[in-house]
Amino acid sequence: MLLTNVVGTGLALLAGFVAAHPGHDVTQEAAERREYLQSVKRTSLAHCAEELKAQGIHARNIARRQAIVENARQKRGIEKRSFNSVLATDHNKSGLGYSRNTDATTLFAGYKSCLLTPEVTQGPYYVAGEYVRENVVESQAGVSLLLDYQVIDVATCKPVPNVYVEIWHCNATGVYGGVVANGNGNSADSSNLKNTWLRGIQPTDTDGVAQFESVFPGHYTGRTTHIHVMVHTKATVLPNNTLGFNNYASHVGQTFFDQSLITAVEKVSPYSTNRQQLTTNAADMIMSQEAATEGVDPVMEYTLLGNTVADGLYAWIAFGIDTTRSQAIKPAVYLYGGSSSSSTSTKTTSTSTSSVRTTTTTTTKTSSVATTTTTAAGACQTVAGGAALWAQCGGIGYTGATACANGKCTSYNSYYSQV
Repeated sequence: MLLTNVVGTGLALLAGFVAAHPGHDVTQEAAERREYLQSVKRTSLAHCAEELKAQGIHARNIARRQAIVENARQKRGIEKRSFNSVLATDHNKSGLGYSRNTDATTLFAGYKSCLLTPEVTQGPYYVAGEYVRENVVESQAGVSLLLDYQVIDVATCKPVPNVYVEIWHCNATGVYGGVVANGNGNSADSSNLKNTWLRGIQPTDTDGVAQFESVFPGHYTGRTTHIHVMVHTKATVLPNNTLGFNNYASHVGQTFFDQSLITAVEKVSPYSTNRQQLTTNAADMIMSQEAATEGVDPVMEYTLLGNTVADGLYAWIAFGIDTTRSQAIKPAVYLYGGSSSSSTSTKTTSTSTSSVRTTTTTTTKTSSVATTTTTAAGACQTVAGGAALWAQCGGIGYTGATACANGKCTSYNSYYSQV
């Protein structure tokens, strides 16, 4: 991409969150997203460019991004350095003649951004109640990826602080942790339910920024490489450092990467061992729909931390959200676990002894709650254990309505898992 000031011109709409897995209708989600794009008044943050500059956000973004990259390079011992239109745009800020001495105001200028929407579903592999943490890598191998997400109110053009940004994506070989299903790795391996890797949540700071350390996502059949993103404006962090299951999120979406970057990463192990069919950006139904919208470019800007992708990447993008809107969400899985935790003043510590996940369609067993099948109204309170059977009524610390009927909780939660 030619390095011009893209504030107000290089803005984008975030992709409309889908996933091509068995039982999940990508076409339907694409149609829902298209309907939203046709009705929304704003499809970018272009109108916010001057306001964000005036607030000093632009300058602080440059300084923050520069500091992150320099720090990451030091840690690694590295020295510094239309749909068709979107596909042709190079989002690599480390090339095109820039040297290690390129000024940060040039390298990190602009607001590559997107508009998150509340209308569409979050995909089939969303897990509720994940850990609030910056580093989501755990044991996963891959190209190091530092992520910088910024949340902007499209109405006021101001950063949105104190909300929670959640991300999740597949690993280098195209498998999502925490979910057992056909099409997601070995569907006979129930141990994947315990995995929490490549999922995490971070609060936004005063500049609306949330940051993560992950690995570059791999690919799976039917979808191009992407990262799912969700913004929670109504959420509580529990003593075990997970986000409460209020099953309510303001906005959800996906971000993408340059095809040239994907191609380079796919040559690196363990990505090179992935035998699933690779779908390019050009062939991806959701990305093509997004990029065909005027002013939309849902691809993250990035810079290499070293000379090759194997040295790691730093990527950034901003979200535009409508803070007055939100929607109920339906997780594929809840995360809960037998854990011991303690809280002193504002600092919370948590020692996890297990991470047990329960899908919304299967029976769950824990060491402390006996297996019980319940379907009648009021079952949450009439079976042994009562409200302690929290998986049935909305999660740890649930304090809402006590009567469940027809498999759905009567409070703000969309549904419950039978226990």
